[in-house]
Amino acid sequence: MARDKTIHNDIYKHIGSNIRKQRKLIDISQEELAFRLQSARNYIGCIERGEKQPSLPFLLDIADVLDIEVYKLFKSVD
Repeated sequence: MARDKTIHNDIYKHIGSNIRKQRKLIDISQEELAFRLQSARNYIGCIERGEKQPSLPFLLDIADVLDIEVYKLFKSVD
């Protein structure tokens, strides 16, 4: 059971890292991303650090704002 939780945490950390990379690539702040998502900046920070587990619809919204396809949030970066 603990192993499953670790895997889930690693997945969300990876997704958060990809969100941060893409956000910085398009040069917007956490505050701007949160504004566009009608969310709180601290929630975006928690997602980027893998501390919160956003729903799939919210991930779709994030991908839309970042102008990428949602699968790229899950993809490993070479």
